[in-house]
Amino acid sequence: MTIRTTPRVLSIAGTDPSGGAGIQADLKSIAANGGYGMAAVTALVAQNTQGVRSVHTPPASFLTEQLTAVSDDVCIDAVKIGMLGDSEVIGTVGRWLAEVSPAVVVLDPVMVATSGDRLLAAEAEEALRLLLNQAHLVTPNLPELAVLLGAAPAADWQEALAQGRELSRRHGVMVLVKGGHLPAEDCPDALVDVNGRLAGEVVEFRSGRVRTKNTHGTGCSLSAAMATVQARTGDWTESLKEVKEWLFGALVRADELEVGKGSGPIHHFHQHTPRPADRFSTEVWERTAGIRAEIMELDFVRQLAAGTLSEAQFGYYLAQDARYLNGYSRALARASALAPTEQEQLFWAKSAHNCIEVEAQLHREWLAGRGVQSEQGPVTKAYVDHLLAVSAAGSYAELVAAVVPCYWLYAHVGGELYDRYKSAGAAGHPYGAWIETYADEEFAEATRQAVAIMDAAAQQLPEQERERMMAAFEHSARYELHFFDAPRLYA
Repeated sequence: MTIRTTPRVLSIAGTDPSGGAGIQADLKSIAANGGYGMAAVTALVAQNTQGVRSVHTPPASFLTEQLTAVSDDVCIDAVKIGMLGDSEVIGTVGRWLAEVSPAVVVLDPVMVATSGDRLLAAEAEEALRLLLNQAHLVTPNLPELAVLLGAAPAADWQEALAQGRELSRRHGVMVLVKGGHLPAEDCPDALVDVNGRLAGEVVEFRSGRVRTKNTHGTGCSLSAAMATVQARTGDWTESLKEVKEWLFGALVRADELEVGKGSGPIHHFHQHTPRPADRFSTEVWERTAGIRAEIMELDFVRQLAAGTLSEAQFGYYLAQDARYLNGYSRALARASALAPTEQEQLFWAKSAHNCIEVEAQLHREWLAGRGVQSEQGPVTKAYVDHLLAVSAAGSYAELVAAVVPCYWLYAHVGGELYDRYKSAGAAGHPYGAWIETYADEEFAEATRQAVAIMDAAAQQLPEQERERMMAAFEHSARYELHFFDAPRLYA
């Protein structure tokens, strides 16, 4: 096949006046992935983000006129086929494909909605199965894959791959098996072909599952993007790798669009749209809301606020904090070495120096002479090992995300405890000095600077790297929870 820098891609599909699915989504996907989009309409659909209201199918003869008008004039590099509706429309598309023989044909068999509703008349299903023989790639969701085989939907990923192999064998077509319908933390996709066109029968890719309700038109967008990128690269494996990264970003940023009251569209042009400056910190703070709630409910935190925490538990906590700060200062020093600006270098270097000073002060003023166990505990070791592993192998952005929770969660806990401590009367509180340390304005300002640096580091990154930052932040936040709970277990 001829590789095109700007492939000319025709979408044959139905409409979506709200813009999230159908040919509207296809044209956005084609453009976002470097193609020139064209469209032939198979059905006029009255729908929005909350559902389909009605469908009008123009005469098949008019679809023929649309298809021939385009192909008589334009050399078509790739075709994406979506909603077809009935057997007459399917036959029309099949005859046109036989005449034109496009180099890339991607068929998205629109048969079963995410809700489970059947979208294709039963009598048209056999006609659609025959159309698979004229496609190069078919992209069914798991319910559609089952219907095409006359089987029950796959219960797990291995069964889905087996169904993909069977469909590939029956129709000589490559199958994109999609794991989005499976209840798993990750979201696998795989190219499956038993006909020797891949390096092995299965080429699998995995990505994290994006937590968003705004997934309207994901299947349409994926198939149109695959047709476009394949016309550019000529390599199905490379095409899926590129499209998955683009689609992951489109899902991560889907919530920014705020389109409709139901399941909104994905963000097709996320690569070309600046992120809000504080988008990363807002999202990661929302993700860790449950961890913060757990911290505030710990016996250690409640008793610390009330002043009823035993000296043994507080002493264990401080001894472990001294151990932790030694490792934390090394992670901060590494962040200073990696920082891209002088301002950030100075901030992290000063922070590392402050950690060493605090550690020394803890030993001088509280721990010395009290006989507190000072060996590194298991939770402290796990947390420090996590920070040093990110320091050694992670990027600057990941490292920043890993060290910020110690600032932000302490500022949060300090502020919450300070309110309780003041309302209960501060006089004579045995741990008042500790609470005031993390509730004062100087620490709050340092926290704001650390969060701003994290947002700046995240703003220009591809979505996969931002997701690694998210993971680093969440792991550190979880370690903070365990660290506050450790005195109950080990003191």
